[in-house]
Amino acid sequence: MALLRAVFSSLLFSSAFALVQDLDDTFKDSRMEDVWLVDFYAPWCGYCKKLEPIWLEVGAELTRSGSPVRVGKMDATAYSGVASEFGVRGYPTIKLLKGEMAYNYKGPRTKDDIIEFANRVAGPAVRSLPSRKMFEHVLKRHSVLFVYVGSESPLKEKYIEVASELIVYTYFFSASEDVLPESVALHELPSVVVFKDGTYFTYDEYEDGSLSSWVNRERFQSYLPIDGFTLYELGETGKLVAIAITDEKDPAERSSRLKGLIQRAATEHRDQFNRDFQFGHMDGNDYINSLIMGEVSVPSIIVLNTSNEQYFVPPEPVEDLEQLLRFFSSVLDGSAPAFGGDGIFQRIKRVAYDARSTIMSVFRSSPLLGCFLFGLPLGVISLMCYGICTAESDDDTELMKRDGFTDEEEEGEEDEQQQLTAGAEGDEDDDGEKIEQKSPTEKKSSFPSIAEVTINERLELVQSLEVTGSLEVTGHWRSRVSAAGSHRVLESLLLLLLLFICSLRHYLGRQALLESSLYV
Repeated sequence: MALLRAVFSSLLFSSAFALVQDLDDTFKDSRMEDVWLVDFYAPWCGYCKKLEPIWLEVGAELTRSGSPVRVGKMDATAYSGVASEFGVRGYPTIKLLKGEMAYNYKGPRTKDDIIEFANRVAGPAVRSLPSRKMFEHVLKRHSVLFVYVGSESPLKEKYIEVASELIVYTYFFSASEDVLPESVALHELPSVVVFKDGTYFTYDEYEDGSLSSWVNRERFQSYLPIDGFTLYELGETGKLVAIAITDEKDPAERSSRLKGLIQRAATEHRDQFNRDFQFGHMDGNDYINSLIMGEVSVPSIIVLNTSNEQYFVPPEPVEDLEQLLRFFSSVLDGSAPAFGGDGIFQRIKRVAYDARSTIMSVFRSSPLLGCFLFGLPLGVISLMCYGICTAESDDDTELMKRDGFTDEEEEGEEDEQQQLTAGAEGDEDDDGEKIEQKSPTEKKSSFPSIAEVTINERLELVQSLEVTGSLEVTGHWRSRVSAAGSHRVLESLLLLLLLFICSLRHYLGRQALLESSLYV
């Protein structure tokens, strides 16, 4: 029985592999014939390896449901030319290729979300609602619903164009006026209507600007739960994001009150703030702390400007709705102080923060691995510096020994040098007078006198003493600097060794704790 179960599971696994095609560089010539959902991956990417079993399930589900979407995967490192043509810049990258269009998937990497994205984008940009029953069915399934109401018109052409561009985010429908509920009253036709938050809103070209920007702003509910993926998409709307940071595991009265105040501001004051704000709440402050490189208390309220990485916090705890509305108004008129930003100082701070976070996460997850990754290069560099410093010290010592200079002879040599210099200058003056008294016959003689030989030898001796003395001083200074550098290098090595021992002890303690917990 176990053997049959293993054989059956292996057959299912191999069939799932067959439903996901491995693509090569010939894919770009044949892709126009079908709609493709492609995963561009790298073999060494950890996120790609996590996505692989989910991708197999996506391929099996789309094939089983009869979807026209074909599922494939491509090694972007082996076929970098093809990947660059599709604008792949990171791994994994999921794209739906439909004719000349290539749609990026930016949502959560779950089977249901990916399948919903594929079915939505693969179908027509604008879907028709033939009856009121169908309209009510679709309205129950979607929290935000865009509907074009009316017959053919320039507005409908623009609506189809916007739908082709933004279908990666939401569905677009068209219907006649009699399909809508009787409670929906439109002042003119044709119109574009969005249904959300239990009501509806109509597009006004004069007040709302372009249709594309209006759809982009209205494609979210006025108030919604926010996570990392949602915050990334909210940033593309151009709105400020007002978030109530709470702890869902430990609900307190203040957390519920802040969420209620945010919801009231979103619904009761939509006309005042909907164009500029998106409202929601987030569970926990870990993501926000990493985003602002600081610490936000829980519960609290924060306003994020994702376009320039600025954020705003109330100057004092929010107690009522009026205080919250004043804070939002101060953000809009510029009187509220802004923190963060994308300036050069913040960019340098971001690099340092990310490096520190990476190092801390490595040491927190595996101290032994962290010591190996960061300790080994530091140890090698320290040994190299130590070798260079000691090599210079030895060379200077040998040079001093060869020239016959020691620290004890330094003062005596300086005195002797001064005496010889003074004597040489006196002898030079005397010899000069004797030379002036010589006859022309003596001046023409090619043999130097004894006095001249003595002067030259003494001058050469003085010059050699000066050069040797400078070498002695320089060598003595370098020897002291090298000794100081060697001491610092040795101290660094000792600290590195101590860190390694502590980390190893912590790692072994964790392993012992895990092993003991397995036997309990």
